[in-house]
Amino acid sequence: MQIQVHTDKNMTVSDAMAERIGDDLESALSRFSDEITRIEVHFSDENAGGSGGSDKRCMIEARFAGARPAAVTHHAAAAGEACSGAVHRLKALLGSRYERSHSHKGGDSIRHLEVREGLS
Repeated sequence: MQIQVHTDKNMTVSDAMAERIGDDLESALSRFSDEITRIEVHFSDENAGGSGGSDKRCMIEARFAGARPAAVTHHAAAAGEACSGAVHRLKALLGSRYERSHSHKGGDSIRHLEVREGLS
């Protein structure tokens, strides 16, 4: 699984933070590591230079081989908090997507059975 970290012109992410983000993502998404080909993490400061509450945004996009990508966004006062929230949301999203695709309710379908006429 390849992890890329991007920032806008108003933010910087240190190498240590980028490594920690990669470790957090690998740990949180280890269950899906065989299916994910690449993860892109995008940080931006939506209130560049101004003071404000939740102006740091973290958007994480997970790309899969042969399936559509999944993306989540989280806003917070600090980049680390925004990333943690986005990782949590992505884990929940992928968990529900995985459960839906691998859930098989009941038994075999009756559509393949032969129709018999004249039951008494």
